[in-house]
Amino acid sequence: MTKILVIPGQGESFSHTLEGDSLIVGRSSVADLRVEDRFLSRKHARLFVQDDDWWVEDLGSRNGTKLNGTLVGEPTRLAEGDEIRLCQSSIIYGADEVPLKPLKPEPASASVTESDPSEPHTRFLSASELSRLQSSDSVAGLDSVDALRRQAERLHLLNDLHRALGQSMELDELLEMILDRSFSALKTEAAIIYLRSPDGEYYRAAHRSDSKVDAEHLYSETLLREVADKGMAALVTEVAKDRRFDEAVSILDMGVHSLAAAPLLDSEGSLGMIALTSTLRTALFDEEDLELLVSLASIAAMRIRNVALTEKAAEEAAKRARFEEELTLARQIQVALLPSQLPEVEGYELYGGNIPSRGVSGDFYSVIERTNGEFVFMVVDVSGKGMAASLLTFSLEALAAGPIEMGESPAEICTKVCRWLYGRTLPAKYATMILAVLDPETHTLSYANAGHNPGLLVTAGGKIQELGPSGPPVGLLPEGAYTDSEVQLEPGDLMLLYTDGITEASDPDDEEFGMERLARVSKKRRQDDLELLAEAIQHDLDAFAKGIPYADDRTLVMLRRT
Repeated sequence: MTKILVIPGQGESFSHTLEGDSLIVGRSSVADLRVEDRFLSRKHARLFVQDDDWWVEDLGSRNGTKLNGTLVGEPTRLAEGDEIRLCQSSIIYGADEVPLKPLKPEPASASVTESDPSEPHTRFLSASELSRLQSSDSVAGLDSVDALRRQAERLHLLNDLHRALGQSMELDELLEMILDRSFSALKTEAAIIYLRSPDGEYYRAAHRSDSKVDAEHLYSETLLREVADKGMAALVTEVAKDRRFDEAVSILDMGVHSLAAAPLLDSEGSLGMIALTSTLRTALFDEEDLELLVSLASIAAMRIRNVALTEKAAEEAAKRARFEEELTLARQIQVALLPSQLPEVEGYELYGGNIPSRGVSGDFYSVIERTNGEFVFMVVDVSGKGMAASLLTFSLEALAAGPIEMGESPAEICTKVCRWLYGRTLPAKYATMILAVLDPETHTLSYANAGHNPGLLVTAGGKIQELGPSGPPVGLLPEGAYTDSEVQLEPGDLMLLYTDGITEASDPDDEEFGMERLARVSKKRRQDDLELLAEAIQHDLDAFAKGIPYADDRTLVMLRRT
C-alpha cells in the first residue's frame, strides 16, 4: 500500500495510507482527507489512480496546488518523494515519516511585530497601535513647517474621505471610491482589496492598475495572514529580497518592487485588507504613507461594515416583503376556495367560518350539494401551519371532489383520500378530516371521522353526543380503514364541526380551552341564531385566552334542523 506524509499548516504531521482509487484533500469535513489549513479550499486537490499510478490534480482551488514548486495546471503523475504543496501544508508522496532534510517552510512572520533583522526590507507594525499613536500625536510635536504641512494635508484628506464615504452607496461603489482615494493620495500603480466572506475565506472584492501589474492576480498568503488575520500593517521596500514572499508567484512575476498593506480594521475586527504595489526600482512608499494608508483603511472598514449591514437589512426587508406578498396571494387563493356562500337546505340553518392564525390556514371546510339532493359537510385540518399547510389543503380538496360527486359514503371517501394523499406527499404530511352527509328528506346524518376532533351533536333538549374518530388521519398510512356512523336529527338538534384551534387555545397559564367549554357554551346558546352562537363561542375564547395569541387556525361549521 502506498503511503503519504501529511504536514498540515496547523498541527502535527501524520502518515496516511492511500486506499481505493481517489482521495480528495481539503479543509472541509466533506473531503476524504481533512487538513488543518485555513487557506485551503473545502475541496482543494485530488489524488487518484490512473494506469496503475497515482496522479494529482487541482480542483479549482482558490490558491492553487504545487508539485515540487510548480503550479499544477493539469493532472500530473506522482513519483516517490514528490512534494505536493497546498498553501501552508505539504504532502510527501511515498513517505510516512518526516524527512531528515526539513522541507522549506512557508514564509512565516507571525512573531514579527516591529522588524526582523534578517529581513531589513520589511516591517510589520500593529495597525491598532499605529492608529493610536497617530491620534495621540500633537501638532506641537511636529518639528518643521514641512511636517506641519503634510499633517494638515493628511487631516484634510481624511476629513474629505469621511464625508465622501458617508454618502449612501452600494458596496461596489464604496470600494471603487476607496481605490480612487488610494490612487490619488498615495500615487500607487496598483491596488487590490480583499474582503472576508461569511465562511472565513478571502476573495478579491475590488482591484485597479495603472501599470503593467495585473492587480486582479496580486496574491500573497503572507500578506493575508499577517495583515488581514493579525491586524498588522506591512511596508515592504524590496519584495524580491524578502524570503517571506518566495511563494508569492504573482507578485514576483509581475515585477512588484515595493508594497504597502493595511488591514480593514474596525471595533468588531478585521474585514480584510487593502494592498498597494509599485514596480518602480526605488521604494515608492515610506512610513508616512503607511500611516496614511492605515487611517484610510480604518475609515473604509467602518463604512464597509455599515454598507454591508445596510445591504443585509435591505435584503432581509425585501425577502420579508416578497414573503408577505406571497402570503397575501396564497390567502386570496385560499379564500377563493372557501365557500363564499353556503347552500340553502330546506328545514335547516347553516354556518361556516375560518380564522387563520398566520395569514394562511391549514384548515379547510366545504358544504357541497350532491345531484341526489344530499349535502356533504367536510372539515379538514392539515398538519403544520402557514403556506405549506395551506397548499396541501388545495390538493386534499381536489382529491376529495371526485368521490364526493360520485355519491360515495363518508368512509369510502376517507379511504380513497387517505391512499391518494399518502402516495403524493411526504410521510410527515397528513390531515385530520371529518365528513358528514345529510339526507334532508329522511333527516339522517351519516359521518366518518378520520382522526379529527370529535364533532358535537347538541340535541334540542340539551344532551351532548360526540361524533368520535372512526379511523386514522388521512395520508398517515398507505391504507386507512374507516367506518360509517349514523344519527337521526330531530327538530332543534345542532351539529358542530370544528378544528383544534378552538379547543387547544391556551390561557396565560397554558391551560387549554377544551371541548367541555365548547360543549358548555354550545348547549347554553343552542337556540341562538348560528351567527350569534359563533360570536358567543369566540367571545368565550377571547375571555379565556386573555390576550394570548392563537397558535392555530380556527374553523367552525354548524348545522341545525329548524
